[in-house]
Amino acid sequence: MIWAKEETLPREELEALQLQKLKRTISYIYGRVAPYRAKMEKAGVSPEDIRSLDDLRRLPFTSKKDFRENYPMGLFAVDKKELIRFHASSGTTGKPTVVGYTKHDLDMWLNNVARVACMGGACADDIVQLSFGYGTFTGALGLHGGLEKIGAAVIPMSSGNTRKQIMFLKDMGVTLLVATPSYALHLGEEVRKAGLDPEKDLCLRTGLFGGEGMTEPMREEMRHVWGEQFFCTQNYGMSELCGPGVAGECRELCGMHVNEDWFIPEIIDPETEEVLPPGERGELVVTCLGKEALPVVRYRTGDMTRLFYEPCKCGRRTVRMENLSGRADDMLVIRGVNVFPTQIEEVLLKIEEIGPHYEILVERKNRLDVMTITVELIDDRLLDSYAKLSELEKKIKAGLKSQLGLATEIRLVAPYSLQRFEGKAKRIKDLRKDGL
Repeated sequence: MIWAKEETLPREELEALQLQKLKRTISYIYGRVAPYRAKMEKAGVSPEDIRSLDDLRRLPFTSKKDFRENYPMGLFAVDKKELIRFHASSGTTGKPTVVGYTKHDLDMWLNNVARVACMGGACADDIVQLSFGYGTFTGALGLHGGLEKIGAAVIPMSSGNTRKQIMFLKDMGVTLLVATPSYALHLGEEVRKAGLDPEKDLCLRTGLFGGEGMTEPMREEMRHVWGEQFFCTQNYGMSELCGPGVAGECRELCGMHVNEDWFIPEIIDPETEEVLPPGERGELVVTCLGKEALPVVRYRTGDMTRLFYEPCKCGRRTVRMENLSGRADDMLVIRGVNVFPTQIEEVLLKIEEIGPHYEILVERKNRLDVMTITVELIDDRLLDSYAKLSELEKKIKAGLKSQLGLATEIRLVAPYSLQRFEGKAKRIKDLRKDGL
């Protein structure tokens, strides 16, 4: 189902709408947000200079640093009395990113979430178990409101309490699960440990995942855990842009459709800040169109991806962003080699003897970087066979060496011995600052 006519507009009409909204947005932010007006003046650009979409690249970037320097509401464009909702980022370092919504903003946000949910196959008949943590994090209430807009019935389960999660999945006839990919895998494991067969004992057919990236091998692992009937998609957003609802996968699984009538995406070289042509991989930059409380122009997301403008078989004509290949700030540099955790995950999930959970430890020993990857065995009986363990370790190392061009250390541990996460998985520990 396609939720809004804007998703199918011819590109010429869509770009005309974008330009109209962009001009209005730039004039609005210039007149109401002093920190961004100062940036524009320093860059020597005024609202009158924006005559085409190509002029967008003349405008200065916005980054998380701007939010921190203007904490809590220095980037807001409206008076507090016009706000009806506050959220804040789920970041763990420094001050949170505070965002706000007017009634118009909230309507726009939840309509965009409804679009994304429809892309992934949600419908009015669904019973949804929403296993994001509720609170100031935008994910839970964003998906909650968007799914209710399309008529689905939502169980606001929140995260944790896995035994109760399983009980509701079964007793309530849940058809759609909202969660992070890592928690969905953990929950599926626990369902099977409880003696249930998801294909026979549950009604679950759809997954809408967000909060962290999902690789193709992880999607295959979802089918292995939940059953062949289970179809899952991922969606994209962040607090600074509105929350979830910026983009999402359709059932064709060929990238995430960006809701372009509300968001203009660009891809830049993260080092030179040069705008890259369609199809080249770089850092995603997003400009929000039409937001009242917190207009954001050229926000540097830190996420690495590519853009494709060819129409999709699903009928939508909006640009698609490739599933994220990592974050610019998550990249590890190991002995001069750029390594993204997603590259490691792709290798591990293709090896049937090990599970989907892993941890990455980076240390400096004798002035050399050493990366150790801890993974769980599927069958703990392997721990009794040194020969089989050694053979499996060599297999994993060879796969990683081929993918990364880098030697790694492997640590094999018993099933269910690694930490499970109810929210975003924290898989990397970099201790190099502590060693020589």
